[in-house]
Amino acid sequence: MKVFVAGATGKTGRQIVKQLIQQDFSVIALVRDHKKAKAILPAATKLIVGDVLQLQTFETSLADCSILICATGASPSFNIIAPYQVDFQGTRNLVDAAKKHDIKHIVLVSSLCVSKFFHPLNLFWLVLFWKKQAEKYIQSSGIEYTIVRPGGLRDEDNSDNILMSQADSLFQGSISRTKVAQICVEALSQPLAKSKIVEIVASPNAASTTWSQLFPNSI
Repeated sequence: MKVFVAGATGKTGRQIVKQLIQQDFSVIALVRDHKKAKAILPAATKLIVGDVLQLQTFETSLADCSILICATGASPSFNIIAPYQVDFQGTRNLVDAAKKHDIKHIVLVSSLCVSKFFHPLNLFWLVLFWKKQAEKYIQSSGIEYTIVRPGGLRDEDNSDNILMSQADSLFQGSISRTKVAQICVEALSQPLAKSKIVEIVASPNAASTTWSQLFPNSI
């Protein structure tokens, strides 16, 4: 099974690629900087240099893939249209390419609180608003999807268990990028992850569960 990963050199994206390779998936990674990608991604990763804002740079590379994972996200900057471009327009381009090439499953890394317009993070050029629009576009695509909404992202992992819930039910908390990557990869093999939005944080008080028990907790 071949997986196309956008945002592969980001802090979360590289964890996703690493775990896919460890589980023997074939991975095509969309990257903007070949040298950087070659230095940080597993050697087995096929690198495609392109930009989610330029459909022609990557569209044909999805031709023999069955899964798309989108881990892109606008970086903090003074560019007021960056969230619109990266979080919405870029995702829309990926979905359009996925529809053309019969992708079977899309996994999107989104964020908690995307449905709260008056959230402080929307002061960063409506970043949550545009993530929500990207979610809607995926949901209307007709392709099976799993939308993963993590809490605040931590670089370091810990032993806290994952707490997973349904859409618009978790509004605070954090989780490591490693655990987010685990959920994205596990969603590919869990039937109950399909056509679903899951919100995730990690907590020492969360019960320890198997993956098959974890996904049914969300609807």
